[in-house]
Formats: sequence, structure tokens, C-alpha cells
Amino acid sequence: MNKNTMLKILNPILGATVLNQALTGLLYDFLSPDTFEFIHKGGGIVLVLGVMLHVIFNWNWIRVNYFLKKVPNK
Repeated sequence: MNKNTMLKILNPILGATVLNQALTGLLYDFLSPDTFEFIHKGGGIVLVLGVMLHVIFNWNWIRVNYFLKKVPNK
């Protein structure tokens, strides 16, 4: 599977986990502690792993745009 295909799968998962984190954070008072811990903390782990994969897949773009010194035009 190529990088673009992986990103097409990963990006919606990241979007869903960000939404999950926001909603479970807002609904904290309405969820039982066990439910909150399972959904919110589990979603946080999935989110962190997804962000790490996203950075790995986009590392060349990050490196070129943030770490390589740009030569000023003369």
C-alpha cells in the first residue's frame, strides 16, 4: 500500500478520534467513570499513535518546509 492510500485511511481515523476526544471531554459529567476511561483514554492512545504515523508519512514535507534553510532571493 502506498503512502497516499495510507493517508486516505489514516486522516479520517484521526478526524474521528479528535471528535471523540472533544465529545467525551464535553460529556464527561454524563458518562460513567468506567465508560469515560475506556472511550476517552483509549481514544487518546489511538490519537497519539495516529499522529505519530501521520508525521512519519509526511516527514519529507515537514523536513523540506521546516528544517531546510531557505535561500533568500537576490
